[in-house]
Amino acid sequence: MNSSHTIFSSATLLFNIPEKRYDVFNVCMDQPMKIISDGVWNHNGPYPTQSAFTVLELQIVTIFVVTQVFHFILKRLGIPYFVSQIMAGFVLGPSISLGSFEKYKKMLFPFGSPDILNTVASLGFSFYLFITAVQMDLSLIVKTGKKAWVIALSSYFVSISVGIGLMNLFLPTLVNFISNEEIVMSLPMVIVSQGGVSFAVVATLLNDLGILNSELGRLALSTAFVNDLTGGIAAGFGADYLKSLELEFSAQVKNVVAFFVYLIGIPLVGRPMMAWIVKNTPEGKPVNKIYIYAIIVSFLGLGYFAGNFNQPFLVGAVILGLAVPEGPPLGSELVSQLELFSNWFLSSIFVTCCTMKVDLNDCDSFSFFVIISFFILLAQLIKMLLCMGICSYCKMPFSDGFCLALILTCKGVVDICSYVLIFDTMVQSKKVIGVLVISVMVLGTTSRLGVKALYDPTRKYAGYQRRNIMSLKQNHELRVVACIHKTHQMIHIRNVLQLCSPCPENTLVADILHLMELVGRSTPIFIAHRLQQKMGSSYNYSGEIIVTFDLFERDYAGFATANTYTAISPASLMHEDVCHLALDKNAALIILPFHVKWGGDGSVELEDSNIRAFNARVLERAPCSIGIMVNRGPCGFHSASYKVAMVFLGGPDDREALCLAKRFTKNPDNRLFVFRLVAHDRDITNWEHMIDDEELREVRGAYGKLENVTYVEKTIEDASQTTFFIKDIANKFDFIIVGRRHGMRSSQTFGLENWTEYSELGVIGDLLASPDMETRASVLVVQQQSTSVS
Repeated sequence: MNSSHTIFSSATLLFNIPEKRYDVFNVCMDQPMKIISDGVWNHNGPYPTQSAFTVLELQIVTIFVVTQVFHFILKRLGIPYFVSQIMAGFVLGPSISLGSFEKYKKMLFPFGSPDILNTVASLGFSFYLFITAVQMDLSLIVKTGKKAWVIALSSYFVSISVGIGLMNLFLPTLVNFISNEEIVMSLPMVIVSQGGVSFAVVATLLNDLGILNSELGRLALSTAFVNDLTGGIAAGFGADYLKSLELEFSAQVKNVVAFFVYLIGIPLVGRPMMAWIVKNTPEGKPVNKIYIYAIIVSFLGLGYFAGNFNQPFLVGAVILGLAVPEGPPLGSELVSQLELFSNWFLSSIFVTCCTMKVDLNDCDSFSFFVIISFFILLAQLIKMLLCMGICSYCKMPFSDGFCLALILTCKGVVDICSYVLIFDTMVQSKKVIGVLVISVMVLGTTSRLGVKALYDPTRKYAGYQRRNIMSLKQNHELRVVACIHKTHQMIHIRNVLQLCSPCPENTLVADILHLMELVGRSTPIFIAHRLQQKMGSSYNYSGEIIVTFDLFERDYAGFATANTYTAISPASLMHEDVCHLALDKNAALIILPFHVKWGGDGSVELEDSNIRAFNARVLERAPCSIGIMVNRGPCGFHSASYKVAMVFLGGPDDREALCLAKRFTKNPDNRLFVFRLVAHDRDITNWEHMIDDEELREVRGAYGKLENVTYVEKTIEDASQTTFFIKDIANKFDFIIVGRRHGMRSSQTFGLENWTEYSELGVIGDLLASPDMETRASVLVVQQQSTSVS
C-alpha cells in the first residue's frame, strides 16, 4: 500500500506500553486536512482516500454493505441483526485477515481514520440512548408489582454477590493453576457486567418476537426496567468513585454529591418543564419545533457538563431522556425526529466501529478463554436459577419462568458498546473484551432462539371451551368486546350495541377497547378507565369515547354495562390485547370495525391497511366469535328501532349470526326478516343441512309467531340469482347480518368466490361491501368461534 494514497502519510510503531493495554503509533497527516476530494478527472489521479469526507463516505458504505451481506445469510437462521453488525466489525477490523484484500482494508481504514468515523457514530449512539430513555415509562417504578421488583433486584445484587463469593472461593485454585494476573484482576468486572440487563435490548427482543404486550412480555419489561435503572445508578456511583481514587477526599465527596444532584435535579426540574410543553400543545397537533431543538441542545449541554464530575457524556442523555414524558405528543415527536437518523443509521455503524477495536487474535490463550467463559456462564446460571425459583414460588408455569430467565440473560447492542467503552478507559484488555463480545453474540442468539421455540403466546387462545352466542343459555347475558381505532367508529359501535336490545331478559356487558399505536415509548400500556381515573399521563387518550359509552350505559341503566379501556401497543401486536381482554372477560363476541370508510356520497373515503391486517390476525386467533362491522350509512345514524335482514345460506357461521339476530328481536320496535336461500340441489340427508333445519325450526315456530319477525324461504338456482337477490334487499333495510362462511362452497355462491375482494367478509359480505352495490345499510359479518373440540 502506498501511504501517499491515503490522508495519513505514515504509521510507525514507536513503543509498546508494558501493561499491553494499548499501542502508540506515530501518525502523520497534512494540515489543513483535505476534506473534499478533487474528483476522478484530476491531474494527480483518482485517489479518493486522500480526502477525509470521501473516506468517511466509503467507510460508511462498506460497513453497510458487509453488514447487509451477513444479515442476508444469518436472518434465515433466526439470528438477530446486531450479530451481523458484530461480524462486519470482525471482518473490517484486525480480527479476521482478508489475505490479498488486506491492503485495501488498510487503505480504507488507515491508522487514525476511525477517529472521525467513531466521533460521528458515537454521537449517533448518544442519541440512541436518549431516544431509548425517552421511550421508557418512568411511572413503571410505581406500577411495577412485587414480583418484578424481587426478580430484578435479586438478579442484579444476589447474582453479583454469589458470583463474587464463588470467585473468591476458587481464587486460590486459580492462582495456582495460572500465572496470568490479568485474568484474576478482570474477573470482578466480568461478574458485575453479567448481573445487569438492558431495557432497550429486552424491549427490542420482545418486539422482534411479537410478545411485547403478552403477560410474559409485560413482566419482562418491568423487570428489565428496574434492573437497568438500578444497575445504571450503581454503575454511575461506582465509576465516579473509581475515577476519584487518585483525588483528595474533598474532591471525591464533591464528585459524588454532584452526581447525586445531577441525578435528582434533572428530573425534578426537567419533568415539570416537559409537562408544561405537553399542556400547551393542542391535542392532535405536533409539538413546536423550538421545543424540540431546545431539548436537543439541553441534552448535548448536560452531556458536556457531566464530564466535570467524572461521568461519561452518555449519562446526560439517559437522565434527560427519562425526564421526557413518554408517548404523544412530546415523546413521539422526539422519536419520529431522531429515530431514523440515530437508531437505524449512526448507532448501527457505532456497533461495527466498537467491534473493529477488538482483536480476537489476542485471545490465543485457551486457559484464559475457558476461565473467563466459565465465570460468565456461572453468573448467568445463578441469575437464571434465581429467576426460575422466584417464578416457581409465584406459581408461574415452569416454561414461562424459564423463558423469563432466558430473556433476562439476553445481551445486545448496549452491552457491546458498554464493554468497548470500558476498554477505551483502559480498565480492561483486548483479551477480556474479546471474550465478552463473543459472549454477547452467544447469549443474544440463544435467548432469542430459546424463547421463540418455547413460548407461544397464542396457546391460551385455543378454543377448548365454547365461547359463542349459540352456547349461551336462554336469557343469559351477552358479553361483547368492541374495538375502536378512530373516534368516528364509536357511533357505529354504539348502534350495534343498541341493536342488541338490552333489557331485563337480555342483559348486555360491553367492554369497549380503544386501540392506539405505540409511538414514542417502549412499554405498551393497558388502561382500565373505570379502575384507573388517573391514566399515568396528562395526555387525554380516550375522553370522547369514555363519555359516549358512559351515556350509553346511563340510557340502559340496569340492563347494560359499558367498560372502556385504552390499549397502546405496536400495530402488529394489537390483536394480543383484544384476544386477551376477550379471554379475560369470557366474551362471546368480538366486534371489529371494517378497514374501509365510506363518504356521504357512498364513495370510498379511506382505506387503512393496518386495520385490515389487524382484523385478519384477530380472525385467526380469537378465543370467541367475531363480528366485522361494515358501515356504509351516515356516520351519525342513530335510531331507537331498526329494520334488520338476516341472510341464511347454512353452516356454523350463519347459525351463529342467526342466534345473534334473534337477540335483536327482544326490542319489539326492531323488525327482523330472516331470508333462507335454499340451494335447488340440496341434499336433505346432509348432516349440516339437518342442523340448519333444526336451528331454523324455532324461527319458523315460536319466533315466527311474533309480529316483529318474518321468515322467508327462497330457492336459488345459481350465483347470479343470489347476486340479484342481495341487490334487491340491499336498500330495504337499516341493518343486514350474514355469516362469513369462509372456505364453504355451495351452488348459491359458486363462482363468486373468485371475485371476492375482501375475503374477511365472505362472499355475501363482500357483495354488500362492493363499490358497485348501492346501499346505505350497515352490515355485520359473523364468524363463529373456531373450537378445538368437536
